[in-house]
Amino acid sequence: MPKQILLILTAIIFGSFNGYSNGIIEKDSSKPKIISFKIKLKSSEKIAIKPSALKYNKHFAYSFTLDDGYRSAYLTAFPLLNGGKISASNKNGWKIDQGGDETTSKGLFYTDGLGNKLPFKLALAINGASLNNLPNRGHLSWEEVREMYNAGWDILNHSFHHATKHGTNYLTEVTDNTKSIKENLNFTMSHFVVPGGEGDEKYYLEYEKEALQNGNFSVASYYGKGPVYKVNEKVDLDKLISARTFVQSSKDTTSFKTMDNYLIKIDSIVKQKDPVWFNEFTHGTGNTNLWNLSTRFPDFKYYMIKLANKYGANGNDSIWMAPWQEVYEYIWLRDRIQVDFVQNNKEVNVTIQLPEIPKNFRNKSISLSVDTDSKFETESKTPDFTIQNDGSKKHKLIVIDLKN
Repeated sequence: MPKQILLILTAIIFGSFNGYSNGIIEKDSSKPKIISFKIKLKSSEKIAIKPSALKYNKHFAYSFTLDDGYRSAYLTAFPLLNGGKISASNKNGWKIDQGGDETTSKGLFYTDGLGNKLPFKLALAINGASLNNLPNRGHLSWEEVREMYNAGWDILNHSFHHATKHGTNYLTEVTDNTKSIKENLNFTMSHFVVPGGEGDEKYYLEYEKEALQNGNFSVASYYGKGPVYKVNEKVDLDKLISARTFVQSSKDTTSFKTMDNYLIKIDSIVKQKDPVWFNEFTHGTGNTNLWNLSTRFPDFKYYMIKLANKYGANGNDSIWMAPWQEVYEYIWLRDRIQVDFVQNNKEVNVTIQLPEIPKNFRNKSISLSVDTDSKFETESKTPDFTIQNDGSKKHKLIVIDLKN
């Protein structure tokens, strides 16, 4: 029996197995536990409490992913959304302009319902073999990816070499990319995006299989569920395969008609009565329509500013602009907690039973929708979580962030 398998079996027998990190995502976690806190009402009005369909009681979660790790993500998209100086024209070794308009952005925001502005965030689907520090490079560097990750952008597995052609070793493409990001950035990716390209018929099925068998929680592929999900009820996230749709510039460079059509689609989704989660993709966001599969920066800027002005902090503030992994983890946790409360006049004791949360979850947040006419305060004496509320204003929201 191979030594590694023997060690794992021994650990399982004696109860010490927590997964292993040799390209495999650790799935075990801390044991289930209960957290509790008190709500102190200003009057004895009846209260009702339940998990929010989406974080911050938002009506619409919009996840947007940039495929392939092109440098335009750092030069244009990141400063536009997060705030900062957008690159001037920047032609790389491919003679493709991945820069922008050299303006300074104040950032694009929604609010957390508690008076705080939060910047729009996207995800990057990257290939570890492509990241480098070469002059005139077309792809991101490790430090650029690290900076965006630290700012809350999610990093998704897009295979190590972006390989699709006949003879591709799908297993190593998945696991080598996991190892590469773990070694260079010290975190473990948990969601996979199938790379596009020429390949054997239905090659994407091989990627889906290897990604899900090697620890990824979900896969974005050619076909699948979604990409619009109603989230007012439990969402089946087990081995989720989601269909991808793209936002891409057209050949028309004289107007924003193509972007307006995408915005019309967004508006039709948002107008649905129930809260929804919508997921979309593009490739580059520079001045050139990279491989004709991208969104030119003027179009991207127009599109994102329109979204922010209508649904963000400057509009009706109904959007939760968060990347795929963040939304996935919120819904996963939301569907597995049990919230109980007992009201005694002006005091309410709340307990929340937590599930076992996978170790590689990045986000461990709970939003509670509160229904009461009374103003309120929350009180907690445990170091296991932080708690915030809007009890003095709208008295509709409690946000809990778990520390462990």
